[in-house]
Amino acid sequence: MRSLRSRWLLLAAALCAGFAGFWLASQLDRGGPQLASGTWLPRSKAVIDFQLTDSSGRAFTQRDLARAPALVFFGFTHCPDVCPTTLVKLAQVHRQARIGGLQVLFISVDPQRDTPAVLGTYVHAFDPQFQGLTGDPQTIARLAANFGVAVNRVELPGGDYTMDHSAVVFVLDDSARIVAIFTPPFDVAALDADLARAAPYLGAKAHATT
Repeated sequence: MRSLRSRWLLLAAALCAGFAGFWLASQLDRGGPQLASGTWLPRSKAVIDFQLTDSSGRAFTQRDLARAPALVFFGFTHCPDVCPTTLVKLAQVHRQARIGGLQVLFISVDPQRDTPAVLGTYVHAFDPQFQGLTGDPQTIARLAANFGVAVNRVELPGGDYTMDHSAVVFVLDDSARIVAIFTPPFDVAALDADLARAAPYLGAKAHATT
């Protein structure tokens, strides 16, 4: 009898544990969408206050970043492959995205060469609505660190140089908080599907468009 009772107690405990695990998983699932090509962060991260210059020569701050959801990519115009390849795909994603007012921002890690005019010509070749941002090296370094982007200047023979940097696309909600990241290789169809899943979590300004 005692053995039977023990087995029933063990079964009840197992059932309780199972239900508890199911409940916990369901609560965790409510924290954000399941992304196929990226990672939804367990906790959003606020972007620090900053002031950069856009490709029209106007100041661009954290307040401008909070106007609407955004995709943010750090790079530089002399990048031979990763940056242009990524921007081509982001241009396709931007055209297909069903998120109202979605911003795509290209932040230069090479302010020495990337003036506002140079950035404007570069990013608008991919999409006229893309925004290029540059500024003083200290501000860019501080902002890159806030995003968790690694940047390193690499000297080349003949006095030239290139920039090594993290190739990550950041997803921001309409409160200028980093909520998800995408890492290469980037697939346009997967990114588009993931942004559709993420739209309800990006704030009131991220209303779906048709």
